[in-house]
Amino acid sequence: MALIVQKYGGTSVGSIERIGAVADKVRVWRDRGHQVVVVVSAMSGETDRLVGLAKAIQERPNPRELDVLLSTGEQVTIALLSMALEARGCAARSYTGGQVHILTDSAHNKARIRDIDGARVKADLEAGRAVVVAGFQGVDEHGNITTLGRGGSDTSAVAMAAALKADECQIYTDVDGVYTTDPRIEPRARKLDRITFEEMLEMASLGSKVLQIRAVEFAGKYNVPLRVLSSFQEGEGTLITFEEEAVEQAKISGIAFNRDEAKLTILGVPDQPGVAHKILGPISEANVEVDMIVQNIAADEATTDFTFTVHRNDYAKAMDILRASAAQLGAREVLGADSIVKISLVGVGMRSHAGIASRMFGALAKEGINIRMISTSEIKISVVVDERYLELGVRALHEAFDLGAAG
Repeated sequence: MALIVQKYGGTSVGSIERIGAVADKVRVWRDRGHQVVVVVSAMSGETDRLVGLAKAIQERPNPRELDVLLSTGEQVTIALLSMALEARGCAARSYTGGQVHILTDSAHNKARIRDIDGARVKADLEAGRAVVVAGFQGVDEHGNITTLGRGGSDTSAVAMAAALKADECQIYTDVDGVYTTDPRIEPRARKLDRITFEEMLEMASLGSKVLQIRAVEFAGKYNVPLRVLSSFQEGEGTLITFEEEAVEQAKISGIAFNRDEAKLTILGVPDQPGVAHKILGPISEANVEVDMIVQNIAADEATTDFTFTVHRNDYAKAMDILRASAAQLGAREVLGADSIVKISLVGVGMRSHAGIASRMFGALAKEGINIRMISTSEIKISVVVDERYLELGVRALHEAFDLGAAG
């Protein structure tokens, strides 16, 4: 008998019929003698609908009240799925994040999990029940409802699996595994049977929407076996593993991209020690995550130009902060652009293969695509380009690195 944590996303529970299909799937696992904890998202489109309601009242909704509102989406799903399981003769009990006691910090709209008390869930499992938990949400030390940010249900599932010492965490989604890139952009994309945690971490951080980055971090940290499967078709999916030698050492495993990028530049800042901190410190204090950073020294060597990228949702907030900093620092000008995208090559094989970067830049140049920023790590190369070149760039790189070929 194994303890399995299963997570179903919004599309998988998007209608009463689909909730019924999830209940059938859970029941199959229960009938095999396994203990099952199910973590679910809100029904597809529901979170966007709730955000729309909030923005109809406040342009920038109060973060605490927005969490109270958004958490109702998952509450609907857990109740309906528990009813569907009961209707199929499978004892079930639902819990909100607060009822499980998923303790988080107080950073509303993007809280981080601090601790999970698995006692109530374990007691229900021992009593023979399937347990259905609301993903994406928790509660802070003051009893306030918090949400984990977009995609937070993946993180909830992996954190539950770690807390319960589950045998496997299965992420059910509308795709049947992890692909070399998004098949909607490149139809010749190929499903990977397995991928390392390291590669998956890069893919998730770079915009691959299959798994949320904090979920992969959690799984890697607590050694939770992770599998990505389809809710709608049978198959083994993609196993995310530590065993690098078991993974075919292709130079490149995949191409990730992120549309949700924005770029900010502060020009003519006096070049002095601590200037980077003076620019990025206030941004960080506002809980805005900075991604790529480029600093250029001007020809006069007395000033510097500083460019960085943030999530598009944080663009307006970051711009307000940067303008205030520019005035204090005596900078010449502040510029911004929210019509950029990031495209990245990922692969552990990069460590032992030279020439990947030049091949990447050559493939993009051949298509007339101008690179605005470049960032590298041991197993990835990222470039920022204009949004209109996204699909062309992904397809060009997929072909240049033969990712559509079987093997």
